[in-house]
Amino acid sequence: MFATRRSRSVLATFAFAVVVATSACSSSASQRPTIPPDATGSVGPAASATPSVGASFPLTLTDDEGTAVELPKPPEKVVSLTPATTEILFKIGAGDRVVGKVEDIANFPPEASDVPVVGTFNGVDVEKIVGLDADLVIAGGNEGTPSETIDQLRDLEIPVLVVYAKDLDGAFHDIELTGQAVGEASAAADLVAAMRAEFDQVAAATAGVEKPRVFYETGDQPSIFGIADDSVYAEMIGLAGGDPVTTGSPTNWEMSAEKLVEADPELIILGDSAYGVTEEAVAKRPGWAGITAVKRGAITGIDDIVVTRPGPRLAEGLRLLVDAIHPELGLGPSAAASPAASASAPGG
Repeated sequence: MFATRRSRSVLATFAFAVVVATSACSSSASQRPTIPPDATGSVGPAASATPSVGASFPLTLTDDEGTAVELPKPPEKVVSLTPATTEILFKIGAGDRVVGKVEDIANFPPEASDVPVVGTFNGVDVEKIVGLDADLVIAGGNEGTPSETIDQLRDLEIPVLVVYAKDLDGAFHDIELTGQAVGEASAAADLVAAMRAEFDQVAAATAGVEKPRVFYETGDQPSIFGIADDSVYAEMIGLAGGDPVTTGSPTNWEMSAEKLVEADPELIILGDSAYGVTEEAVAKRPGWAGITAVKRGAITGIDDIVVTRPGPRLAEGLRLLVDAIHPELGLGPSAAASPAASASAPGG
């Protein structure tokens, strides 16, 4: 199931996603487009047309839905059905083997711009994937890729690895799982180690700060959407020095006005600002005038793609959150990109 782009900036892809830019959202569950390279904006090592030496195949991996996926040989033609996976594959040096991808409104990384699109917000073109002679498809879980599409591909004996990050550890796990699937386990492990180190650095810097109540809006159509309980993004807001206002459900991203008013956020971050949602429009919403963030004018936009896409740029997204919640710390992405800042940053 697919929703409008505006109703799921975050819902959008893990990435939405979850995890995916073609992820789904509804009144009962939603997905998001996911994100990411490092804080400097680089996309990592040069892509290689073949897996790294030392990859052990045949290989059987268990995906995030518990399915055993058998890979008889190193995949040479990979289709990525989440934007996060596309970013991961290019970051770990497997970009030259990506023969098909899902539509990405962020068009990242630029090196992937010429890869044929086989999936959009309207669905996935199975015939096109078959025509590309794909020997591995990496799909989004929780209906980020429709389950019937996954079943159809598997019926055609095309290996499908399903990824869906329910939390930060899950996001890191999926990067490593993707690396294992394409024979780039070492590069994926190095990427995760670097990301964890940066997360630890930020967490150390925000450990003693006061934590304002933060509502992260991921969409406003057809209703208001926020972030689910115990999700990747609730964890990130906590690490960034905020107290996340969540929907009260681990699967439902829809936020009732009553619950939001009761939670009384002190800061509202608009993940949907790129879709035309403004501070002025938020302040005029019926019943919102009494919310502390609205009274204080504490409403700000953010690059939602970078924050909510569970891929290599998650650390950059975390720094964007810190910049929105605690700008006085000076931990934004530009600070991470500066050699001087890196040398003096906590834990560096």
